[in-house]
Amino acid sequence: MPFNILNDSDGLPRVLLSEPGGSSAQVLLYGGQVVSWKNERGEELLFMSSKATWKSRKAIRGGISVCFPQFRNLGLLEHQGSARNRLWSLDSCPLPLAPASNQSSVDLLLKPTKEDLKTWPRSFELRLRISLGPGKLTLIPCVRNTDIKSFSFTFALRNYLSVSDISEVRVEGLETLDYFDNLLHRERFTEQADAITFDGEVDRVYLSTPTNIAIIDHEKKRTLVLHKVGLPDAVVWNPWDKMARALPDFGAEDYKTMLSVDSAAVETPIVLKPFEEWKGRQELSTVSSSYCSGQLDPQKVLHGI
Repeated sequence: MPFNILNDSDGLPRVLLSEPGGSSAQVLLYGGQVVSWKNERGEELLFMSSKATWKSRKAIRGGISVCFPQFRNLGLLEHQGSARNRLWSLDSCPLPLAPASNQSSVDLLLKPTKEDLKTWPRSFELRLRISLGPGKLTLIPCVRNTDIKSFSFTFALRNYLSVSDISEVRVEGLETLDYFDNLLHRERFTEQADAITFDGEVDRVYLSTPTNIAIIDHEKKRTLVLHKVGLPDAVVWNPWDKMARALPDFGAEDYKTMLSVDSAAVETPIVLKPFEEWKGRQELSTVSSSYCSGQLDPQKVLHGI
């Protein structure tokens, strides 16, 4: 299905995706960032900070952003990588993927600028296909090494999710796994709880995670399923009140209605030889029922039954 491009008053061109079932998505060419995903009832499924800065050439706090070639400050490069702070282009030679029926897709491309090569002298092509289908949003990133030398990178799709009340949310699928706690100098722990719940700041990198993770929102009676391939780690983050007040582009009360659960390759960097490529995949889908209502067996969701 075709897409539309809109040039807003903020000067940021955006791609509008829609599908026959009534859901929609918006993607900025700046940063290749998804800034909206609405279901067939027009309900926003992604979080956007009340203090998000749209007019400056900075990453926008919310939606789904691409972290490449570095996640956070795990290296000497730009925090969270440069990809989210660059203008992407529409890809004239997109990934050779079979189009799916009833889906609306856009293919984006990012190549390093001369300035980028001064700080990270590696030539690459980063492609991103974003597809909208009934109840599902799919992102397929692909990195190709076009350099004459090998290089390594870390990668993440940072998913800011909209929730009703963070204290009523639980994340399942990460129990018994090891994680790095970024609040304790990246010390390594093993998750002991049956599910992750929230009553304070959380900033963890879960390692070697399963394909499916369920984010269960009791109040909205909705479960969001994160399905990922090629992205073995998962980052769970909520700043809570103190950190929220310290972030200039984050509303003081915003932490109550958001949760970030990211698909990532962090613990073990991805290494590409010249002309090799890496491909990942992430699907976000919704289940219109709630674990607390007894209508949803989370194990069936996590195992795709």
